[in-house]
Amino acid sequence: MKVRFEIFVFHIQEYKEANVTIGMPLKRASRGRKKGGKGSSGTVQCINCGQTVPKDKAKKVTSRLNLVEHSLAKELRAQGAYIASPTVLKWYCISCAIHFKILKIRSASSRRQRGRLR
Repeated sequence: MKVRFEIFVFHIQEYKEANVTIGMPLKRASRGRKKGGKGSSGTVQCINCGQTVPKDKAKKVTSRLNLVEHSLAKELRAQGAYIASPTVLKWYCISCAIHFKILKIRSASSRRQRGRLR
């Protein structure tokens, strides 16, 4: 047992001499967040379950709200009316985003690739 410990200590000294940091491997290149190195970010609430989630980790979904049904809106536009359609902003936690198929579960190799998921 003592020999194994000495070998382990020897390997740590080699890493220190080579200036290599020993750390846990990353599961995702972004560590699951968008913040980079900017410290803490604000929090938002999940629209589905109400969980408080960091703003840079939550998934943002924007959609337009139709105030008038389609056939009536078509007639009004033909007469020259402007119909506003406000933008609705929804924040989802990761588990709810997966449940509603906003996010898809990716393989271990594709988790490290950045880019649009939708």
